[in-house]
Amino acid sequence: MTPFIRTTLLRGSALLLAFGLPTLHATTYVYVSNATDGTISTYQLAEQTGKLTPGATVTAGGNVMPMAVSPDHRYLYASVDKPTHAVQTFTIDPATGGLDKVSQSPVWHPMAYISLDRTGNYLFASSYDDDVVTVTPIHAGKLADQPTQTLKTDRNTHSVHIDNSNRYLFAQTLGGAKVFQYRFDAHTGKVTANDPPALQLPTGLGARHIAFSPDDRYVYVLDELQDKVITYALDATTGRLTQQVVTSAMPADTTLVPGAPRFVRNPTPAQRPHADTSNDIWAADIHVSPDGRFLYTSERTSSVLSALKVDKASGALTLVGTYPTEKQPRGFAITPDGKYLICSGEKSDHISVFDIDPASGALKLNGRYPVGQDANWVEVVKF
Repeated sequence: MTPFIRTTLLRGSALLLAFGLPTLHATTYVYVSNATDGTISTYQLAEQTGKLTPGATVTAGGNVMPMAVSPDHRYLYASVDKPTHAVQTFTIDPATGGLDKVSQSPVWHPMAYISLDRTGNYLFASSYDDDVVTVTPIHAGKLADQPTQTLKTDRNTHSVHIDNSNRYLFAQTLGGAKVFQYRFDAHTGKVTANDPPALQLPTGLGARHIAFSPDDRYVYVLDELQDKVITYALDATTGRLTQQVVTSAMPADTTLVPGAPRFVRNPTPAQRPHADTSNDIWAADIHVSPDGRFLYTSERTSSVLSALKVDKASGALTLVGTYPTEKQPRGFAITPDGKYLICSGEKSDHISVFDIDPASGALKLNGRYPVGQDANWVEVVKF
């Protein structure tokens, strides 16, 4: 390369940066699993407007629900229950967002939640029915034939997720009302119990999903039965959690009452399902904005999303407001730029896109788009 050409290229790059123009075009895709249809809906998101363009609907399998995306965005994993319990691997086309199924790996338990470690080399799964967490190696996007570890937990293990450092793994049990804490060795894939191995939730609460602050200082556990968020401090040296505060994501004037686990084996007297659940609180999902300033939960009985402001110094939460969304909102996701929230509803034939107010965290409906039957899980990928 001659000095003249090199200088010209450098000047051109400098001009692109000076005018705020990206050297590569970024594209964002949205994926929603439709349990009853056994399909995954695909969309392309316009980053400047938040509008979605529907793409292909891909056949997955019966009761397709939890999904996870590899850290390098090459693969999307989806758990199906019919005709057999399995995890499917789809490659993601960065140019179109299209999905191509490349493998299907049988699993030994029905899965309520799947997630990956930060290297993408291991898949963690939790079984609500069998009260276990499994660890399965991944090679070139394909799961190994059998898990390398099956860890017994407590009743109704609802979710499992690694922290941002990729050293500490946590599993939440609804019936057992516990948070299990583990150590994870990414070099060997070995998971070992931390000390103590589990923390009991406050009385009357049931652990469901989990979210981490971007700086990994705080862990937020969603309670399904009262839509409360339990804030824990995470010790970076030991991986142990210390409970800080419990914050309600419901407005003070709510007419809903504390719920009970809907599907739990051998319930305690306080956990027996109510005969009439039409007025029970029934929280579902939790996510923190990429900048760590806001936290959101979904509540299925009233079909609302709650926005809470995060005090980054203390991890404390303050309710901003609640916002109506699709009927029975089970899953939602936030775009990597923190501008939009996409929410599905199990009893809705549409998904909603909300604008996130950058100052307050408040939500404003941007648009609604058709989706399949029993839409429940949302994943967002940005290239």
